Amino acid sequence: MDISFLGGPAPQRGVGVVAPFDFALDRELWRWVPDDVSLHMTRTPFVPVEVSPDLARMVSEHETLGEAVRTLNAIAPEVVAYACTSGSFVGGTAGEHAMCEPMTWAGAVPSVTTSGALLDALTELGVRRVALVTPYTVSVTRALEAYVAEAGVAVTGCAFMGLTRHIWKVPYRDVADMARRALPAPGAADALFISCTNLPTYDVIPQLEAELWIPVISANQVTMWAALRRLGTPAVGPYQALTDPAARTGPAATGAAGPAVVGPAGPVDTAVAGPVGPAAADMPGVGDGPDTEQQQEGWT
Repeated sequence: MDISFLGGPAPQRGVGVVAPFDFALDRELWRWVPDDVSLHMTRTPFVPVEVSPDLARMVSEHETLGEAVRTLNAIAPEVVAYACTSGSFVGGTAGEHAMCEPMTWAGAVPSVTTSGALLDALTELGVRRVALVTPYTVSVTRALEAYVAEAGVAVTGCAFMGLTRHIWKVPYRDVADMARRALPAPGAADALFISCTNLPTYDVIPQLEAELWIPVISANQVTMWAALRRLGTPAVGPYQALTDPAARTGPAATGAAGPAVVGPAGPVDTAVAGPVGPAAADMPGVGDGPDTEQQQEGWT
């Protein structure tokens, strides 16, 4: 059989991706990528620390990022993305800008981070009020709130899960439940952001947008959207407002916009909502005060 007419594989453009050592959702990233683009993955070195502000700082050290990007140079990606939300917001907006410098220098190509991509996405969608969903503990969640507020976007609702590991195992139904809890009332936010690149979100985004009537964006989505935009290539994401302009319905209706968070029993007036679910009230430390590190090994 003569197969000479095939002519070999089509040319590919490359996106280098630096991920934390525990990143488990490579396949989800690929779902936003068109067929003529390849992702080239590398990971930061392992450190024996659970998800926390300390881990976020360790996996985002400039030397670590520069070395990771240098491992990608042999395959010559056209852009490099750091796929870690907490690692790129833990130092604030100045820290996020500073992280791009060693990556750009090491790879001699443009670089983006998840948290920088988040702010670009909020600007793209005209968002001034956002609700947040995170799998993190209270301290990491507050760092995200501070990062978004520093950029001039009001946080009008927030819910978190309190997880320190195994985040990639959270099912869609629990992500959707947290999204509903993060919105205190219809019209209270212009968009919802689901944080953490290790939290699965691809299939739940269109469902939540149809239910909540606002754009829903996620960490992996904004990372791929921003990286591909540097290539002049749109991300693949039908029925998602950020990646499919036809899915955009315009600004959300104006409603009550005061700060609000949701705990196990409904809206509360603390800084963030604690872990929710049937077992939350039985967890040690829940209700001990806003500074309590509320953690659980899985999500119920």
